[in-house]
Amino acid sequence: MAVVVNDDFEENEDIKMIEVKVLGSGCTNCKTTQKLIEQVAADNQIEVNIEKVEDMADIMSYGVMSTPGVIVDGKVAHAGGIPDKAAILSWLKPAGKSCCG
Repeated sequence: MAVVVNDDFEENEDIKMIEVKVLGSGCTNCKTTQKLIEQVAADNQIEVNIEKVEDMADIMSYGVMSTPGVIVDGKVAHAGGIPDKAAILSWLKPAGKSCCG
């Protein structure tokens, strides 16, 4: 099980990690959201790569106007406020089950 938090992650082709981006300015809610995602992933032995995105132009490019925002495998899963653990787990369910449309 791996929770990878780093911007220079190189994907191992043998392991399908879920790509998660936490969008926000670095505020307390954004940091709490990232920690909750890390905790849910670890508790459920789900491998994720978490990237922090703090550039406002990049955040707005996803159509997210309220932070924290969460992108899972390229799709907006959440915007605004701290998500609960049940919602996070639903985004991180096994590969092949899309979380966000």
